[in-house]
Amino acid sequence: MFFSKYVFASLYFSCLILLTTYTADVHAQQKYTIYLDADFSGAKASSLAIQQGINTALAEVDYQLQGINFDVITKDHRANSLRSRRNLEDFLLDKQALMVFSGLHSPPLLANKDFINENKILLLDPWAAAGPITRSSSAQNWIFRLSIDDSNAGSFISQKAIEQGFRKPYLLLEDTGWGRSNEKTMTQALKEASITPVGLSWFNWGTGKNHAKVLLRDIKASGADVIFFVGNSAEGATFTHAMVELPQNIRLPIRSHWGITGGDFTEKVSASQREKIDLQFIQTNFSFLNEDLSMFAKNVLALAIKSNKELKHKGDIKAQTGFIHAYDLTKIVISAIRQVKLTGDKDKDKILIHHALEHLAKPVLGLLKNYQRPFSPYNKQQFNAHEALTIDDYSMGKFNHKDEIVLLN
Repeated sequence: MFFSKYVFASLYFSCLILLTTYTADVHAQQKYTIYLDADFSGAKASSLAIQQGINTALAEVDYQLQGINFDVITKDHRANSLRSRRNLEDFLLDKQALMVFSGLHSPPLLANKDFINENKILLLDPWAAAGPITRSSSAQNWIFRLSIDDSNAGSFISQKAIEQGFRKPYLLLEDTGWGRSNEKTMTQALKEASITPVGLSWFNWGTGKNHAKVLLRDIKASGADVIFFVGNSAEGATFTHAMVELPQNIRLPIRSHWGITGGDFTEKVSASQREKIDLQFIQTNFSFLNEDLSMFAKNVLALAIKSNKELKHKGDIKAQTGFIHAYDLTKIVISAIRQVKLTGDKDKDKILIHHALEHLAKPVLGLLKNYQRPFSPYNKQQFNAHEALTIDDYSMGKFNHKDEIVLLN
């Protein structure tokens, strides 16, 4: 009898210890982090805007889903693909890290795409536009994009330029995977309109103003009537300064990709300088500067200001595209999470969310539009399966005298 009581007591306390340990372990896992792997050095405005968009969408659910808290950890890859790879390796070792948002630059994603898919890293792209990013060579595809897709961007920029009467475009492109993907799509779009570019020049990151002036003079001498520019903020500012310093009769209109909007372009190129050139760039078709904002958009803006201490008014969102896309993409992810039962196990939960993203049951109201099943199961025949936007969601924009982006159509 004494032995039985002793054994019972031992079993009771052993079970109690196990239960306490299990509860503590579960409690320890009641948190998931979202990595934001982006360029917080050279393209800080875009990265901050993405972070603000994610935070605002999470604030709508009080940073909690199914009893699990969510927060955002920022990683600065400084536009370096190897540094981005190390950030992704850190993500894999972090048991609380559930997904990764990317930033403005395409090259890190292009360089690490196979690594991402082979390791089943749930990656959400709210900006980087290179076409191959969401097109896997295998059945594994873990990258989802809500942004402009360069499979369409070159066509859209070309189409808008043709509508404006331009017939002799010159392609001025950065020498990266992003630039090369645009060379293909722009050339093809122009060919379909029976137009051949009058020339093509490549430039590298860090191009100097003197070299830019030489290129611009050569472009004018080619007989071009417009420049199609694909580059980021730093090089965009360099070429713009070079253009402004040239005689007026040499300056050409510029129709640009949106890379110039992701950094400190408006700080480097003043409104008075911008007035001297005809500069337009591709955007998606929502802006907080619209005069007819819906009550939904007004509420999102109010929450953004409340949830992000660096925002005081809508003009403080320096790269609105990043905010808008990140907000909408996070809303879609939240909807996917609500469609499954989280386990607290990162490896299991990312698979559940991946499946839910491809089979979203309910529409999601975003700033750009109401998303009806934005993603679907990927295969090589379903070329656009992981693209949430289409060419119908694009527009052109320009900077106004307040350094704000105004949509043109």
